[in-house]
Amino acid sequence: MSAPPLDGLRVLDLTRLLPGALCTLTLADLGADVLKVEMPGDGDYARAREPHYESAEPTSSSASFIALNRNKRSLALDLKDGAQRERFLELAATADVVVESFRPGVLDRLGVGYETLRERNSRLVYCALTGWGQSGPLAMRAGHDVNYLASVGLLSLTGSAEEAPCLPPVQVADTSGALVAVTAILAALQARGEDGEGQLVDVSLAHSALYLYGMGVGQALGPWPVGPREEALFSGGVVCYQAYRSSDGWVALGALEQRFWSAWCAGVGREDLVESRYEPAGSATHEEVSRIFAARSCAEWEQFAADHDCCLNVVTGLVPALGSEQVAARGMVVEVEQPGIEETVKTLGSPLIFSRTPVVPTRRPAPALDENDGWLG
Repeated sequence: MSAPPLDGLRVLDLTRLLPGALCTLTLADLGADVLKVEMPGDGDYARAREPHYESAEPTSSSASFIALNRNKRSLALDLKDGAQRERFLELAATADVVVESFRPGVLDRLGVGYETLRERNSRLVYCALTGWGQSGPLAMRAGHDVNYLASVGLLSLTGSAEEAPCLPPVQVADTSGALVAVTAILAALQARGEDGEGQLVDVSLAHSALYLYGMGVGQALGPWPVGPREEALFSGGVVCYQAYRSSDGWVALGALEQRFWSAWCAGVGREDLVESRYEPAGSATHEEVSRIFAARSCAEWEQFAADHDCCLNVVTGLVPALGSEQVAARGMVVEVEQPGIEETVKTLGSPLIFSRTPVVPTRRPAPALDENDGWLG
């Protein structure tokens, strides 16, 4: 069996919580040797996040921390201490990648910013993953996902006019920024292969989220008005792209293309609705489609979806979804042996599947704080 795609790549992770952890988790799952550099004492804030497994290793018993930090190692360093800072500089001299998520200038003041590290290691790819990026009037402002979505216009597109904007269950900016950072790091490594030089990669969480809305932004930048949020195509503004109440739950219909909408109409015996897929929410067509959905159970709609190729799924709870055959078939739930925890821990697998170079999400458990001392012995 071939080695993982990023086998041998050395990554120093100075981040905390979700965005940086997801970025370096992706690199680690691909085979990179990721060393978390954490503050002595409490380490990554995610170590304290509830809930926790009963464990003899309380710093590595958080379910959230385990999910985001498998396949990594940990080293506790206080970068304000001269000797420990020099230890980090020695590690950076042998690293391929550094990922950090501090506000601009923080690591410069500590003496471990990009220019200092570049003097030690000109091949280093240094990724700064921050809320607003390294430049602009908001660069120094604190923020979380809801702030980023609010600032770039995306939160304004959720909900209806009479309601507060809807907060998504997924941290959209954090997660998109993490994966944009992975892409940027891999691109910088590819460029390094051409001339041997690393570089600074500047990734903004807010603008990574905006990047995801490319089609909508393209429209907004043109001569067309941005309509009210309740009329937006992907926010429940049309009958063919909606969540509908069944007799015992909810069903999602995503029949945007005519062929899928036509298949749904034929399946329910309502060919008279074939030309009405873009009728607005609240219209007579919407009311009629709602009535049709309400007349059947979720089980009946599940069978309907199997019989008619029309982009229809029952709205499933998270726990049942994690136990589904499709999730199992894709290896999206894996078991890990976490030191100090008696029971076998289940956590999220990787969506990345390669035919030749394997992704191994269970190479090593999430590390206890300061469990490893890095690459220099």
